[in-house]
Amino acid sequence: MSSSPVSVASSTSAGAAGGSVIDVGTLVSELVSASQAPQEAIIQNQTQAVTTEISAVGQLKSALSNFQSSLSAIDTPSAFDALRATSSDTTAFNATSSSGATLGSYSVSITALAQAQQIVSNTAYASSSANVGTGTLQFSLGGSSFSVTIDSSNETLSGIASAINSASGNPGIEASVITGSNGAYLVLTSSLTGAANTITVTETDGGTGLSALTYSSGSANYNVQTTAQDAAFSIAGIGYTSASNTVTGALSGVTLNLLAKTSSPATLSVADDTTTIESNIQAFVTAYNTLQSGLAQLGGYDATTNTAGPLMGNAALTGAQNQIRAALYSVVDTGSSTYNTLASIGITSKSDGTLNLDASKLSAALTSNFSAVSNLFSSKSGVASSLSTALTNELASGGPIDSLSQTLVKQNNALTQKSQQLSQQMSALQASLTQQYSSLNALLSQLQSTSSYLTQAFATLPNAPKGSGG
Repeated sequence: MSSSPVSVASSTSAGAAGGSVIDVGTLVSELVSASQAPQEAIIQNQTQAVTTEISAVGQLKSALSNFQSSLSAIDTPSAFDALRATSSDTTAFNATSSSGATLGSYSVSITALAQAQQIVSNTAYASSSANVGTGTLQFSLGGSSFSVTIDSSNETLSGIASAINSASGNPGIEASVITGSNGAYLVLTSSLTGAANTITVTETDGGTGLSALTYSSGSANYNVQTTAQDAAFSIAGIGYTSASNTVTGALSGVTLNLLAKTSSPATLSVADDTTTIESNIQAFVTAYNTLQSGLAQLGGYDATTNTAGPLMGNAALTGAQNQIRAALYSVVDTGSSTYNTLASIGITSKSDGTLNLDASKLSAALTSNFSAVSNLFSSKSGVASSLSTALTNELASGGPIDSLSQTLVKQNNALTQKSQQLSQQMSALQASLTQQYSSLNALLSQLQSTSSYLTQAFATLPNAPKGSGG
């Protein structure tokens, strides 16, 4: 048994007459809740479904976009223009290629490496802290020069070396002090290789305090440890000299790094970079498998949990899947009847829809007919270029996925508006019911009061006289 309701009008005459008749607040709240709850549950369920689908469409867009990005390494002919320069004798030189390189094989002979000049003073000083003298020295290296002022603050051998190294405008003369059993010597080393980059040192203040450190070609003040010289080599019998051992101008698109003289010619080969292409194709397979896994979660059915993906049976998802499959399993005019499908180069489907790559079969295809493999992916009707075009259309503004997204957003907005309208309707219903039941409560209270009054009045009436007996 429930307890007796307490009226919201308990302060009225009804309370004075013996208490409330109806608990208006509780009654109205229960009536409004009974009307609102089922409608609100429907809206909430619909909103949850639409929100889940909106999130799923976002995941679909992201998955397709990420997969499309992975295609950039193989969806154009230029992506297959990668060439690799190799040396048959990596102790003599190595090589790299860039745009502008062309296929070919060349004989390379190296007769001299580029060197930087190094000179050592003939004068042996007592120590690195021995005073040398003061004045101004001008140093030249190639076409650049700079001056160093030597005074009482830096007139020692080590002070002069430090002043040279820290001098403004120094193009690359490095000074050091080496101490041997006979004393300390100043060593000047050029950081620039090449015959033109020779060192000269002159005293420019007219003094003679630093004359022992001056140097020009043939000077007796220094011993030449290494001579400034150019690299000398030939490619395909054509001679070339370079101030640097890193050579970029001898063969278009190829950079040579000379390491040692050759006793016999070595071979420079510029060929298709199959290693990079194999890696790019493997990345494509990996990216597709990631996409397939994502699409399976969005549109598949898990028999273990009896759960369907949020986009199962959705036309936008199935449409994208059909476009992708059509490109993957197409036969492409590659100019070769042997290599014209993904399966022909070792890319096949597994039972779960993912792809498997036979690396040895792909390598054989690239070696046998590189052009056909390139066309299979990057020609106008190629797998990667077709996929990229299809995904662009699928993801475009106004495309299937965008249209679905806009429809779902409109549905979500409509449900939000419907929820707001329901709240307004329930507020109006609550106000109406409150007014009705408050009026009814007042009426019942009056009737209760009247009943109580009449009961008391009848109780005070005299007893009616008894009738005479016959």
